[in-house]
Amino acid sequence: MSDYVLEQDVFRLLRDEPFFAALSRSVNKSASRSIPTAGVRITDDGFFEMLYNPDFMGSLPDNQRRGILKHEFYHLIFEHCLARNPDGKKVSKIWNWATDLSINCHLKGELPDMALMPEKFGFEDYLTAEQYRQLLEDKYGDADGDCMEGQSGGDLDVHDGWGGDPNSEAGEAASIAKERLRDAMSKAADEAGKSSRGFGTMHQSVKEAIMRFISGSVDWRAVLRNFIGQSQRAFKSNTVKRINKRFPYIHAGRKTNRTANIAIAVDQSGSVDDELLGMFFAELSNLAKIVTFDIVPFDTEVGKDHITVWEKGKKYTRAQRVMHGGTDFDAPTKYVNETPKYDGLIVLTDMQAPAPVPCRVRRLWVTNESNKNDPYFKTNELVIAVKDMTR
Repeated sequence: MSDYVLEQDVFRLLRDEPFFAALSRSVNKSASRSIPTAGVRITDDGFFEMLYNPDFMGSLPDNQRRGILKHEFYHLIFEHCLARNPDGKKVSKIWNWATDLSINCHLKGELPDMALMPEKFGFEDYLTAEQYRQLLEDKYGDADGDCMEGQSGGDLDVHDGWGGDPNSEAGEAASIAKERLRDAMSKAADEAGKSSRGFGTMHQSVKEAIMRFISGSVDWRAVLRNFIGQSQRAFKSNTVKRINKRFPYIHAGRKTNRTANIAIAVDQSGSVDDELLGMFFAELSNLAKIVTFDIVPFDTEVGKDHITVWEKGKKYTRAQRVMHGGTDFDAPTKYVNETPKYDGLIVLTDMQAPAPVPCRVRRLWVTNESNKNDPYFKTNELVIAVKDMTR
């Protein structure tokens, strides 16, 4: 058996690819002999994880190991992990092959012989997965891929654990993962832009797709709701008695206890003007229709006398400003750290203060676009930038 450890190889393999190297830092990597090759997936908490078989990876030459890494990261760049099938159905063989075809033409000479290439089917390079899917359906006449049995190739990686029905747990995790991906790709693009190697060997069409994705609009209401949903699922416990349906025998099953308490810290410092504050509270009124949470006003300290519980299903008017001081993000963070009942913290702010102390629970930042682009501090936590919270 191979004792190959992927993490020890990543830096060396990607030293000439600044974008991929930066994106790699946002992907957890785990060895597993339960899969034959490799694969990237979305975890239940909305993070990205690359599973790899150490025997398979250890058997490859350097250039092909680099190609496998880039292949998996391309699945993220092209957003393949964020949805199941274009028609919403279960992932089919045709869709699996189509996503690989859209990637592998960018990696000629860098992949094992098993990798599918468009030329094998008489297709042109650099099409989208959706376009390759249509070409494959036209060629084989079977959207489920049954007529493709016997065709060689298509076994380069596994495509389990991709997004699902938006109303399912998998779909909710994919929504959060999408915003994490947008943030990770934005940082990776920034690093690539500052490097003399730029975007490395990346095709111009991919660079353009990355920039479109980074500048795309955010469904911030869905992210807020899904953040709360993910905090609820933080109380899932592993159990060997229940088989994980998405990754049987790779990950333990889950037992769900759906209870969570969310603190929404509202920055009421003088730098947050009344318009931005009004935007915050307008959406909180909508959020109260589906979930209960605590409003925690703060400036340099938490206004404990003004903390209120907004109960699910009740109507609330926009709250009035109750504080006017400076800004200290340590205040709400320490309050939540010292209050055991809280399972998540959402900070609505202009981001104009020093970085806070670590938070014991998941923390999410909500601001507007200008403040996200020019914050006082940098963070690896998820930051939602919104244009107009009243729409």
